[in-house]
Amino acid sequence: MKVAVSASAPSLDAPVDPRFGRCAYIIIVETDTMQFEALQNPAQYAGGGAGIQLAQIVASKGVKAVLTGNVGPNAYQALSAAGIQIITGVSGTVREVVMKFKSGELRTVPSPTVPPHYGMGMGMGRGRGMGMGRGMGRGMGIGMFQQPVVPGVAAPPTQMTREQEIQMLKNQMKLLQEQLEQIKKRLKDLEK
Repeated sequence: MKVAVSASAPSLDAPVDPRFGRCAYIIIVETDTMQFEALQNPAQYAGGGAGIQLAQIVASKGVKAVLTGNVGPNAYQALSAAGIQIITGVSGTVREVVMKFKSGELRTVPSPTVPPHYGMGMGMGRGRGMGMGRGMGRGMGIGMFQQPVVPGVAAPPTQMTREQEIQMLKNQMKLLQEQLEQIKKRLKDLEK
């Protein structure tokens, strides 16, 4: 059976990325042999619809289950429509969660685990403008966009336990630390 796992790097020993639509990589694993294909997520920095785009890719690969930290409503709907089992709240390495899946330790979720636009972060970045001048560019980052509070309208439930949220935040912190190290390394290389 083929399963897809959101990951921070293209390896079975990579940590699970807690975000589905905006994960860095999606690892497709054949559970019987542990053979895998690592795909960089082309929708990671999409302006919108990242979860739907990644769900379509996963479905086209014949995946029967998705293992991830969280899944938003659009991705949930697209995966469900394709008949793909959705398992959230997982953490550890890709290999560890696949083994837990194989042993029956993981359960399908009945609904999305995050509200719309979760994981969309906007930041300012420096970009080159037209001509000789410098312009301000748009940057994408990891963030938690909070939906506006509308009086009389309940926010969608996140259905995350305290332990799952702690693990998700630890995973996000690790990813940010890895990204910071990559940025430092690239900056050092450029300054040589």
